[in-house]
Amino acid sequence: MDWFVWALVIFVLLVLFRSIRIISQSTVGLVERLGKFHGKAEQGINIIVPIIDRFRAIVDLREQVIDFPPQPVITKDNVTMQIDTVIYYQVTDPFRFIYEIAHPLGAIENLTATTLRNIVGDLELDATLTSRDVVNSKLRQVLDEATDKWGIKVNRVELKNINPPLDIQQAMEKQMRAEREKREAILRAEGQKTAAILTAEGQKQSAILQAEAKREASIKEAEGIKQSTILRAEGEAEAILSVQKAFADSLVMVREAGADEKVLALKSLETLKDLGNGTATKLFIPTELAGLGGALGSLKEIWSDQAKPANE
Repeated sequence: MDWFVWALVIFVLLVLFRSIRIISQSTVGLVERLGKFHGKAEQGINIIVPIIDRFRAIVDLREQVIDFPPQPVITKDNVTMQIDTVIYYQVTDPFRFIYEIAHPLGAIENLTATTLRNIVGDLELDATLTSRDVVNSKLRQVLDEATDKWGIKVNRVELKNINPPLDIQQAMEKQMRAEREKREAILRAEGQKTAAILTAEGQKQSAILQAEAKREASIKEAEGIKQSTILRAEGEAEAILSVQKAFADSLVMVREAGADEKVLALKSLETLKDLGNGTATKLFIPTELAGLGGALGSLKEIWSDQAKPANE
């Protein structure tokens, strides 16, 4: 009886072990009872009836990524290209995902290839290479509508690589190289043009500044000569006026002292003597000395009297 008890205990433990299932976060289990869908097993601990119930599948509800291999696609201008796509999808209805489609990933891949051929077939090579966003948007819209009945939502579609034939790639590389060389030549010519313009502008400004400097220097020099001439003339005029004033003052003083015409004539002769010695450079005789000629005769008599011997 002991072995029977142990066998019963082991059987009960196995039943209990198979009756308890733990469902992880972001997943859901589909439970079938006697081959028919019974319900969903949510996250956490779930207990099912052994032998009668079983888990059909555990579905991941997180967003997933599928990277399909390159597909041959012919453009409108008969160029065959290899295009591989990346699809981001998410299961929204686990029941339809399991029971409505047998191989959902294979179905998505075939649907993607067919839709991609239809879209690219209406575009030429250049438009295909430059219209990735348009192709992505159209492809995502078609796939999302087609997979909605399978409980799948296509969130995003990306064209990972677009590979034209080798000869087309070489021609495109030559074209791009020629475009780059053309842009380089244009930029170099524009740079040389700008440099020449700046050099000419600099030389022009330099010539203008030099001419203005010379003109300013000439004006300053002329102003200096003018001021020097004016100051020299003013100095000479002031010197002459000073001599005349001093002479006139001396005559006035002599006259006020009671000197007669002979003394005045004598003072005039002293001035003439200074003029002859170079002490005075110029002499202006006042109108009062107009009779200087007559005074000279008187001076001659005075000198003659002084020259006579004392005994006479």
